[in-house]
Parts: sequence; structure tokens; C-alpha cells
Amino acid sequence: MEEKEQTHNYTYILKCADGSFYCGWTNDLEKRLKAHNSGSGSKYTRTRCPVELLYYESYETKHEAMSREFHIKRMTRQEKEALISRED
Repeated sequence: MEEKEQTHNYTYILKCADGSFYCGWTNDLEKRLKAHNSGSGSKYTRTRCPVELLYYESYETKHEAMSREFHIKRMTRQEKEALISRED
């Protein structure tokens, strides 16, 4: 029997060059970070490069990651900072 390769889905927070935060989700964190820094990641980060990965969470399903992104995007900046600092 063949083992199914586990795919991870990530919700992440970036710090942009202008100090703002960007939240997104992906199934390939390294590739997505490179895309953001090359200017092809998102319209928001395109003009705010370079970006730095501050925080991420891993989920088994795309739905879980997208749901978490939805909730993080509705947090205040202070709430996001508290979330990020808990990981330090």
C-alpha cells in the first residue's frame, strides 16, 4: 500500500517594508514568500517589498488555513502583534 504524502497548508503573517502586516495562506510557504519578495505574490505586497515572515500556523486542510486567515485579517494590529509575540 502506497503512503499518501501529507500536504500542509499554512496561514502566515508578513511584515512589509512599510511596517504594515499582510496575512495570507498557502500550501508552499517558502515558494509563496519568494513570490511576495519578487513582486508577484499579491497586489498588496507588490509595492511593499521586501517582506519578512513573522508568523505562521500549519493546518491539514486548505479550508482550515483559509478560515484562520479570515479570522486573523479581522484582528486589530495589537491583536496580531500579541499573536506574533506569543511565538517568540
